[in-house]
Amino acid sequence: MVKQLFCIKLNEEAESMKAPPFPGELGNKIYNHVSQKAWNMWIAHQTMLINEYRLNLADPQSRAFLTQELNKYFFGEGSEKPQGFTEPE
Repeated sequence: MVKQLFCIKLNEEAESMKAPPFPGELGNKIYNHVSQKAWNMWIAHQTMLINEYRLNLADPQSRAFLTQELNKYFFGEGSEKPQGFTEPE
């Protein structure tokens, strides 16, 4: 049976994830408050950030930046797209 939760990103009841996206406190917080649909939206946004900023995920500063953006995306004012970014057609 699929678990439902109130998703803080979508502001509606939605299907939860099957497990926390990663270990630790932040992973559990996301699991308890973010739907699978909203998580998929974050993955697309994160991919765009990685590509546009040319982030190296082996670099601790790049990972810290993504964690900061993830927190803003779900629990803050939202993660902005890079200046000058245009959606592909």
